Amino acid sequence: QVQLVESGGGLVQPGGSLRLSCVVSGSGVSRNAMGWYRQAPGKEREWVALISSSGSTYYADSVKGRFTIDRDNTKNTVYLQMNSLKPEDTAVYYCNLWPATSRYWGQGTQVTVSS
Repeated sequence: QVQLVESGGGLVQPGGSLRLSCVVSGSGVSRNAMGWYRQAPGKEREWVALISSSGSTYYADSVKGRFTIDRDNTKNTVYLQMNSLKPEDTAVYYCNLWPATSRYWGQGTQVTVSS
């Protein structure tokens, strides 16, 4: 049984940074493509970034150049480094397999970008 637990969110001013973590249990991170997703108030959940099993990374246009996805296979953890944050990045952030599997959605972690 795969379990994903996100952490690292918070309140940050525009232009600030946060690093989100996703601890994966029940499956080796390196064996799966993993993604970060987000859902803003009143909007549908959207894909943000993914890292393939071979380590290739891909980003949504809205975050390209500002966000970086990486992983630590020894800790079974996937990270999302978010820099130059904007108010429109405000959302609940989730990690999941890629493509996402509905039964693996966790609680997410809230990111609020506001002055």
